[in-house]
Formats: sequence, C-alpha cells, structure tokens
Amino acid sequence: MYRYDEFDQKMVTARVAQFREQVERRLAGALSEDQFKPLRLMNGVYLQLHAYMLRVAIPYGTLSARQMRQLAYIAREYDKGYGHFTTRQNIQYNWVALERIPDVLADLAKVEMHAIQTSGNCIRNVTADQYAGAVADEIEDPRIISEIIRQWSSFHPEFSFLPRKFKIAVSGHAQDRAAIKLHDIGIQIVKNAHGEIGYEVHVGGGQGRTPFIAKKMADFVPRDKLLAYLEAVMRVYNMLGRRDNSYKARIKILVHEIGESEMRRMIDEAFATIDASQMLRLPEAEAARIRSYFAPPDFEDLPREEALPADADLAHWVKTNVVAHRQNGYAIVNISLKPIGGIPGDASAAQMEAIADIAETYSFDEIRVTHEQNLVLAHVRWSDLAAVYEQLARHDLATPNLGLISDTIACPGLDYCNLANARSIPLAQDISNCFADLERQHDIGELKIKISGCINACGHHHVGHIGILGVDKKGTEFYQISLGGAADENAALGEITGPAFTEDKVVGAIENLVATYIGIRHDGERFIDTYRRVGMAVFKERLYGE
Repeated sequence: MYRYDEFDQKMVTARVAQFREQVERRLAGALSEDQFKPLRLMNGVYLQLHAYMLRVAIPYGTLSARQMRQLAYIAREYDKGYGHFTTRQNIQYNWVALERIPDVLADLAKVEMHAIQTSGNCIRNVTADQYAGAVADEIEDPRIISEIIRQWSSFHPEFSFLPRKFKIAVSGHAQDRAAIKLHDIGIQIVKNAHGEIGYEVHVGGGQGRTPFIAKKMADFVPRDKLLAYLEAVMRVYNMLGRRDNSYKARIKILVHEIGESEMRRMIDEAFATIDASQMLRLPEAEAARIRSYFAPPDFEDLPREEALPADADLAHWVKTNVVAHRQNGYAIVNISLKPIGGIPGDASAAQMEAIADIAETYSFDEIRVTHEQNLVLAHVRWSDLAAVYEQLARHDLATPNLGLISDTIACPGLDYCNLANARSIPLAQDISNCFADLERQHDIGELKIKISGCINACGHHHVGHIGILGVDKKGTEFYQISLGGAADENAALGEITGPAFTEDKVVGAIENLVATYIGIRHDGERFIDTYRRVGMAVFKERLYGE
C-alpha cells in the first residue's frame, strides 16, 4: 500500500490551511456562493439538496485499517454516524456543516487522506480492480501504474481546469472489474509477443445523457511511455474539448464528433512530440520505488484449502461472497454493503470500525472499495473464513448476495442530490425487499440492477443488466427500464424497453422480467446471456403485453 512521502504531506497540509481560510471568508460574507463554488469543488465539497456534501478520495480503492477507523470517526463526529461508498471507490459524507469541513480535512490529513480532485473539471480519483494483487492470472497489479498516474495528475498545471471532469480506470486482468471502457481513459495492462508489459489504451467512454463505449486508441504503449501518451490525450482534449456547452464537453463527445481515426491521429501526433522531448519518460528507479509499496504481503505456505465448519449459512456466504485467491490457502472476501432493505453503499461508523478490526486481524491491514459500492478483504486465510464470517454477521455485513439481484447499485437520487429528479434509494430498497429470499436470489443467479435518479447516470443504469432511470414528468416520478447493459470486458449499453413506469409499477415490472428470463433460460445461463441470445422482443412483449 502506498505511503505519503514528504511532498504529499506538505501538499495536503498546505491545501487544508488554504481551504480553511477560504471557508472563513465565505462564512464572513467576503465570498459569494458563486465565487466560493470553484474553490470548494477543488476540495471535494458539493452543495447538495439539503446540505454540503464532502467526497473523500480513496485512490484505486485501497485503504488501511487506520484510515478506515478515521473515516468512522469522521462519520460519528461530523456527520450523522455513517458514510456512503460510491461508484468511484470514494466515500461521501452528506451532512457535514461547512464550518467544520476544514477540521474534517485536517483529520483526514493525519492518516494520509484528502478530498483533492474528487470534484471539479480535473482528473478525478483513479480507480482500479478491487482484486488487484490478489486474483490469479493478473498480468500486473494495476495499483502500481494507478499510483503513478495519481502523482502525475495531482495539481497538474495544464489539467486543473479541463472542459469537464475526467475519469481514468485501470485493469490488470482479462476480466474487467474496473469498467475501463466506460471511462474517459481506460487502461488495460497487456503483454506483447516479447513478454514486455505495456498498456492498451481506450479513450472516450462515459455515461450521462449521451453514453458511449470507449474506443481503442493504442494496442501497446510501452511501460515507460504511458505518461507521455496520457499527456498527449489530455492535450488534445484540452485544446478541442467544448467549453461553451457543458453537455458536450466530455471527451466522449469529442471522439464521437471528430471520429475515432482523427482522434487517434491527433493523439499520435501529440505523443510523438512529447515522446521525442523525453520530458515524461518514467525513470525505472522511481517506478521500482512505487512498485515496492505494492509488493505481496508475507503470505504463509499453506495447503490449498481446509475444510470449513459444517454450517449452512457459512457455506452459502462462502459460495457467494468468497473468490479464489492466487495464493494457496488464502481467499478474497467480499463484504456486501447491500443488506436486504438497506441503502446501497452505506456503512455506519460502528460497521467501519468492525471492518477495520477484521482487516487488521485477518487481512494484512488492508481494505478495498469496489465500484459496485461494496468492500473487499483481499488476503484472508482460508482457515480464518469462519471467524471472519462470524464477525461480519455480528455487524450485519455478511449478506451473501454478491452479484445477485439485491446487490443493486443506486445513486443518492432525490433524497440528497439537487440534480436528481427521482428517488433511487427507496426503489433499491423495494426491489431488495421483494427479492429478499436468498434461495430465490441464488436460483435467479447473477443479475446486476443499476438505478440512477437522473440522466447524469451516477447509478450506472446504462450498463445494468437491468437499468432503471428516474425521470420527472409534470411532477410525477417515472422510471425508464433498459436491458442488456454490461460494464465488464464485454461492455455494452442497455436498450430502453419502452414507456416508463410509475414508481408503484416498477417492482412488478422487474418481477415480470425475472419470470420471463427464468421461463426461457438454458441451463447455467445468466440473465445477460439469455438476453443476448433472444434479444429484446420477448421481454418487451411480456412487459407491455404487446
């Protein structure tokens, strides 16, 4: 895990002092809200529907038990006792008083955390595979290059005021758990024919009101030239990206409008100039220094698997929430933040403290945040699974529903967000309660539901197997359903089924879709596989009775 160096600490500490003075000026009336807005956004502070919201960065989703305990302390001391883990592998606090935010930032700085570049038109928190460094057949731990990108992009003078926000994700495995093709830049770690590690780069993905799957711009960028290539992408975007229309400002619109070939030509042209200058060639000594922070833990030489206690609930949880580890005798444990009827992604201060204790005792003091709003203990001894399960269950953290219908992604929606025009959280809770029977969920199998409360798509509805978008029609909340989306290596955008449903009809519509799938699926076929095999027509006919 990366640790701050002296430059990191000085940078963050100085930013806290600067923002404290800016907040004091705002509270004294010396700054208007319009003047204050760009300053607060640089520090992860949003003005939401009811209060200010603070978004805290968790680079590539990795944090220590000490950091998790501090997040719990902040939830209890400054908020209402909980935090919300997001699809950017961050955490948000929705009820912090503005005058106390500088104190929160100071407390975060004590444990090497901050909220810099979690908002605003800059390069945001770099995300990565939550199983990094733990899963078998990984080419390289993606957190290494993610940390290098974080250092390159932090306070980058050219890219602090981009046309629009900018998101980067990295995957080091053939199975994409980082949704790289839905990002402004998606990076896949690859090996060439000579066994050299490099990067396949995709550009122009994104969701929102105009969703696109990213286009592949480079098959293989050598390791020491990646920053130069990324700089080239950013320069093209900074030069040509729209600043007159926020709806058309993302790089996905630029790629769409000038075309994939022209975008590739312009990036290659800029890259050749930057590469020739040698200004961004990463020194191997620095790369090795950063790589050392992500060295594997001191694993024991253990047998491949040990028998677990005969307990049906434990077996159910292991089958659903535990994933094979690359090291014999170890396992990857997923912690569901989606209890039946709960709010997706929320964790109380007590739960965060419990997770910190478990990670410290059983998982080498390390916790991961996933882009599907869950948590991961990446390195747990197989022989410790029963003890880990028992402690998680004690804190309502052992729901065995990973990847199932109740493991729903949902944005905060109209309960918190001033951009939303429909509620997401109550709908996610209704669906969860409807499918509460875990045996039924396991019979249904993998089915990813994703809910957004507005067209900005923070709930990733475009790439849900079943996507739900809340819209407002003359003061009434309606929900549009789409099918066939996916955020993995076979990324796809969902297709809208037809007319939207009122809130009271949505759960019934989901029941209908599930029943249709069960009636026509082949053995072992997931919902998404069935949909790809038969297409929209059969589902639409059952849904609308056409």
